[in-house]
Amino acid sequence: MNRKTMALGAAVLVASLTGCVIVDGDSDFDFEDWRHEQRENQVQISELDLGMSRASVVDQLGTPNFSEAFTEDGHEYRILFYRTHHRHADGETSEDETTPLVFQDGELIGWGPSLLNDVRP
Repeated sequence: MNRKTMALGAAVLVASLTGCVIVDGDSDFDFEDWRHEQRENQVQISELDLGMSRASVVDQLGTPNFSEAFTEDGHEYRILFYRTHHRHADGETSEDETTPLVFQDGELIGWGPSLLNDVRP
């Protein structure tokens, strides 16, 4: 084979490999894991009772994806955010992909973005 043919063959081979992605089984990102997490969080949230303690909710649901806390009118509010749906294919969980659980003085007073908007300063 002459050099031009070998170079052309190599270029075609390299171009055909640029779209290949190799994922080994030890990858940190697993689509099925986050889908399972979302489904499980949806089920667990649907079984919550108003008035539950924050500790009981965390025991049931596990560590939230993120949280925030503030005081307003002499009450302590803690918001726990659990991933419940997918919106962005960026590998990160954002607030609009979660359901906020709202606690006032340690007790669950409700969940969802409309309640969060009502209590957030």
